[in-house]
Amino acid sequence: MRKIISFMHVSLDGFVSGPHGELNWAKVDQELFEHIGERCKKGDSALYGRKTFQMMESYWPEAGKKPNATRHDIEHSAWYNGIRKIVLSTTLNAADFSNTTVVSDQIADHINALRHEDGGEILLFGSPTATHYLLNQNLIGGFWLFLNPTILGQGVSLFKDVTQRIGLKLLPEGRRFSNGVTELNYEIER
Repeated sequence: MRKIISFMHVSLDGFVSGPHGELNWAKVDQELFEHIGERCKKGDSALYGRKTFQMMESYWPEAGKKPNATRHDIEHSAWYNGIRKIVLSTTLNAADFSNTTVVSDQIADHINALRHEDGGEILLFGSPTATHYLLNQNLIGGFWLFLNPTILGQGVSLFKDVTQRIGLKLLPEGRRFSNGVTELNYEIER
């Protein structure tokens, strides 16, 4: 069975965004981009909540074609344009987007069916609301977290409204980056 892996930047005090959704505190650089790019290649599907998808869709489809595009922009844009995207939304229309499926009802059933298809990891990018829902439905298989050396004090909690105890197993793949970010990989114990 395929695993849904929740990929998030998280502050030391457990927030995944500021109170208004801001992510300007997350430390990203070329070293981190290269590492994330390699890991993304292991997945064959990207899962998003509506807000995160709209943010990604407003930038990545054309990012690699801009005159000032970085190597990361070019590579990630190509990956984004080629990857199968699944979006949890009741307001978007899949016909408006390339290589995209919009799931608007019976979400748990659709996502569970996706997990039973052949393929690699399903990476759930950001999308805290979708993460909270899928976690409470026992559909998340693990976490790929980038712990930032920042205390926000307030914002959107990574584990907001979790209604059950969830055991986690730390995997050995994590590393520390020169910018102070620490990668943590967890598998949910079932």
